[in-house]
Amino acid sequence: MTEDPKDRLVTSISTEELERRWAAARAWMKEAGVDYLLLRNDEEYFGGYVKWFTDLPARHSYPFTVIFPLDDEMTTITSSPPAEPGPKPWALRGVKKRLGAPYYPSLNYTEDFDAELAVGVLTEKKNAVIGMVGRAFFSVPFYEYLTRHLPGARFVDATDAIDRIKVIKSPEEIALLRETAALQDRALAHLKTCIRPGIRELDIFAEAHYVCTKMGCERLQLLACSYPPGEPTGFNQRHFMNRVLKERDHVVVLIEGNGPGGFYTEIARPFSLGEPAPEIKDAFAVVLEAEALNLRMMKPGAAPKAIWEANNAFLESRGYAPEGRLYAHGEGYDLVEKPAIRPEETMLLAAGMNLALHPVAKTKRVWTTCCGNYLIEERGVSECLHKTPKEIIIL
Repeated sequence: MTEDPKDRLVTSISTEELERRWAAARAWMKEAGVDYLLLRNDEEYFGGYVKWFTDLPARHSYPFTVIFPLDDEMTTITSSPPAEPGPKPWALRGVKKRLGAPYYPSLNYTEDFDAELAVGVLTEKKNAVIGMVGRAFFSVPFYEYLTRHLPGARFVDATDAIDRIKVIKSPEEIALLRETAALQDRALAHLKTCIRPGIRELDIFAEAHYVCTKMGCERLQLLACSYPPGEPTGFNQRHFMNRVLKERDHVVVLIEGNGPGGFYTEIARPFSLGEPAPEIKDAFAVVLEAEALNLRMMKPGAAPKAIWEANNAFLESRGYAPEGRLYAHGEGYDLVEKPAIRPEETMLLAAGMNLALHPVAKTKRVWTTCCGNYLIEERGVSECLHKTPKEIIIL
């Protein structure tokens, strides 16, 4: 008996959910007078637009372009043989045309190949209004080629409009977010059996990638922090993970990856190789207080700027450094999506959003955090999607 090629697919979103998204996008397009949406991603960590429209991921820096018309099915453009463009037709829904060309960012003489294909589709409607979704993901050559060869077209920024639709999660999406959180709880439980003096941070990295992939994660970032008392460091990327763990170290592990279906959540917990120092205990208590403060403020209509300011005022009042980067943000098909708890953020919180929260307590002698995900509900936040206790795990 011939195998069904669809058996190769991992967990996919339902066609009904895709149709809900397409209908919402087209309703806005019709109201705004937009003929096409144009989107382009090249990685899964920040590849949510392509994934949201097609249920397929962009991978490994290969640009994946989608043209979404108001009144027709989509066109996909991928780095693939022109005669056999990917993805396979049996893996696609709502796609009328697949185009491919051998383009690679490292080969500058191919920099126009995908743009040329896009222009061929977009010229089908004279003087079209083209909504660009996620302008930061378009390369300079791609954009320049489009504007040069579509002189009659009008380009508008459709990012905010699509973001406002994308950040509100449907029941099906929320169910998948819960699965990702549960996967990460199990992964952290596994790491608890691995972390000990004598291993390197990179061993934690390797164990996390192995166990998360086995459970259905497609894209994972693990960050680790380890230091002896009084000599703190923040999270380290893979290139800086050669340190050997020692007795009395404070260790913090952050697992931020997706799960079945491609939705992201993230979890972080501190570990202590022996009894934690008093200043570590005090700092972690402040982290939990900051978390509670943020959670009380996270409700529909709340302004991220106000939450940011309250969080930093609290930290400074307790003698800890104010946050300078990003300690809370939305998550979905992107590792970071709107709204971010930042003073520049204009999107207000709304029911149906999924936010990761990871406040940090840091001084010259200590650095620690705790992280989990929460859904914004009508009256506030849900219980934490992660069930791992919020405590220093003593090993």
